[in-house]
Amino acid sequence: MDVRIADGASSEEASAIATALAEHIGADIEVYVGDETEPTAVQEVDSAPKSESNRRGRTAQLEPTERERKLWAEIEDILEGGPTKYRDQLSEAGKLFVRDRLELWFSGDGNEFLFEDGKFAAFDDWHPDGAAADETDTDGSAEAGDRLPADGLITGAATFENRDVHVMANDYTVKRGSMAGKGVEKFLRMQQRALKTGQPVLYLMDSSGGRIDQQTGFFANREGIGKYYYNHSMLSGRVPQICVLYGPCIAGAAYTPVFADFTVMVEGMSAMAIASPRMVQMVTGEEIDMQELGGPAVHARESGSADLVARDEEHARELVAQLITYLPDNADESPPQVEGTEPVSSPKGIDAVVPQHPNKGYDMTDLIERLVDASSLFELRPDYGEEIVTAFARIDGRPIGIVANQPAHRAGAIFPDAAEKAAEFIWKADAFNVPLLYLCDTPGFMAGSQVEKDAILEKGKKMIYATSSATVPQQTVVVRKAYGAGIYAMGGPAYDPESVIGLPSGEIAIMGPEAAINAVYARKLSEVDDPDEREELERELREAYREDIDIHRMASEVVIDEIVPPSTLREELENRFEFYADIEKSLPSKKHGTIL
Repeated sequence: MDVRIADGASSEEASAIATALAEHIGADIEVYVGDETEPTAVQEVDSAPKSESNRRGRTAQLEPTERERKLWAEIEDILEGGPTKYRDQLSEAGKLFVRDRLELWFSGDGNEFLFEDGKFAAFDDWHPDGAAADETDTDGSAEAGDRLPADGLITGAATFENRDVHVMANDYTVKRGSMAGKGVEKFLRMQQRALKTGQPVLYLMDSSGGRIDQQTGFFANREGIGKYYYNHSMLSGRVPQICVLYGPCIAGAAYTPVFADFTVMVEGMSAMAIASPRMVQMVTGEEIDMQELGGPAVHARESGSADLVARDEEHARELVAQLITYLPDNADESPPQVEGTEPVSSPKGIDAVVPQHPNKGYDMTDLIERLVDASSLFELRPDYGEEIVTAFARIDGRPIGIVANQPAHRAGAIFPDAAEKAAEFIWKADAFNVPLLYLCDTPGFMAGSQVEKDAILEKGKKMIYATSSATVPQQTVVVRKAYGAGIYAMGGPAYDPESVIGLPSGEIAIMGPEAAINAVYARKLSEVDDPDEREELERELREAYREDIDIHRMASEVVIDEIVPPSTLREELENRFEFYADIEKSLPSKKHGTIL
């Protein structure tokens, strides 16, 4: 700004005027004296000296007002959670307070809890008007038992391992993490926002279920607790939903972990069940504790509802941090690739892993470790349906999903629980664009009265359906036995994989030699009285049958695409996954299938 003052003013007077105006107006000042064409004094606002009173005024404005101080006190009170006595119970159980848990999850490089929604939910229902934090009863008295900070449910957004995620976490100190009106509304909003953003959801569950004494207004409403599972269904296959259980989740609270794509339970801490032990006793007369009813051992080995079991809270976070590296943010994206590494064991040892005798057992993970990048094998449901290995891994930095028969368990025959486990894994991998690798070494689906009762046909159908419907790139390796419908379920030639590769140990047949000879030549063999002669005939028949099902015959008839030296299998798969990475596969036009 240009300012002209009366003729005769000194340069000191002009400078003082320039300084005062610059400080007062907040703009650069040039002062001209009389008719002078050049300014006598120039003052830039950045260099204008601040008066003592001005400095005091600006400093005073940085201090919070009484209104803001009151708000901070209210926030601090909310952050304390429920009554102190319930906080003490957490430490006795070896559990973290929910806000300490959030600190564990979202601190450090690439991890930050960005913001919370609904911190003041139910505030008017429990907090005295105008009360500061130090004036509120938090000593665990009867009055303190009515504290409802955030209505017992925290929702917000965070960065987790450099990924944007939505977060939900129960506060067990507030009425045992139970769900009621305002908390339910926050939960639903978080899910609906995840549908809009296309970002993964983390559910950190520790809830006793619906708040029975406050069920009016949230249980059966259109926008009530039942909408959780509708939203879970809408999110299913759209974004990864990952749930970690930190306590006994009962009734309605137990559905979130089973609706989630991946569920982690914590040893000695987690449980989930359709009803509490007390309710079970009331309804059935059975006396049982929570761990026996629905602890990690039950759901990791018997029901298959738990994908992973963690040793403690820190381990649970580590497992999820590893899991999410194989998954995209949503179904429109590809899984993140990283720089590849060599396998932990040399691929040159692959052929030595596979026994010469087709009925001898071995550990399929020994072969897998020679195919995938070091430390990348991440097995899911390892204790459920052990006859099939389902795992994420990487080949040259590319995430893949592995479905492999496990000859170390029941000869790798496919039992009902293994078929169900494989079907669900294939379905999830396909939903999130993770290419599939089938490693086939199975005598086929198990036969017998018990497996029929356990729905081998029904669950086997689901596995075949999942394999048929997957549109991600698929590679199938016939490692050794591929008998019966096992070759169908394991991505055989009829199921449109991008390649079917055989190892020299491979065989493809309706059934194994012993069973085939018994089925076809039983009468002929029974007519041979001499034991030695009968044994020689059986050997000849087996050899002839084995020649007919040998992998070379299959390659000669172009049933499979190629036989490869086992030591080159990793390189072969690396090249094929790379080549077919962008392949487009479609399904017939329809609303949806009816199998799953």
